[in-house]
Amino acid sequence: MNTQLIQIDWIQNHIFIIRNQKVMLSHDLASLYQVEPKVLVQAVKRNLDRFPDDFMFQLGNQEFTNLKSQIVTSSWGGIRKLPYAFTEQGIAMLSGVLHSPRAVQVNIEIMRAFVSLRRLLTTYKELAEKLTLVEKKYDHQFKIVFDALREIMKAPETHRRKIGIHTDEKD
Repeated sequence: MNTQLIQIDWIQNHIFIIRNQKVMLSHDLASLYQVEPKVLVQAVKRNLDRFPDDFMFQLGNQEFTNLKSQIVTSSWGGIRKLPYAFTEQGIAMLSGVLHSPRAVQVNIEIMRAFVSLRRLLTTYKELAEKLTLVEKKYDHQFKIVFDALREIMKAPETHRRKIGIHTDEKD
């Protein structure tokens, strides 16, 4: 069996930050699992005890509208019901309710994508911390150099802005 059914970049581009959580949407997951979105949702609803609120939630109207406005090339077409958002733990739980070899393999690839994103974010954070320490050692004449380095270190623009209610709190 092919161990890489889908590209990690595709998965990473379909991970959104909604309600301060990294999530994937039900229709994207259904596409990966090669099932109809309603089949995925039915399987979840038959096993709701496995999907507490921190594993899965349904988007609100405003969240869905904001999300659609961010995605230029969209395939939202005939969606009549608000999609569900699955956190990493919820996605892991899906392999237990979708009984197919493909579901297991897709989950493995999705978990790899989440791990890859975490590593990338950790690398940026560690680099920023090191730069701050070095910056403290030198006077203001190097400010331009440090500002340029910070600009270079900015995370790639593959991550979309957050959806939902925004607060002044940092993640």
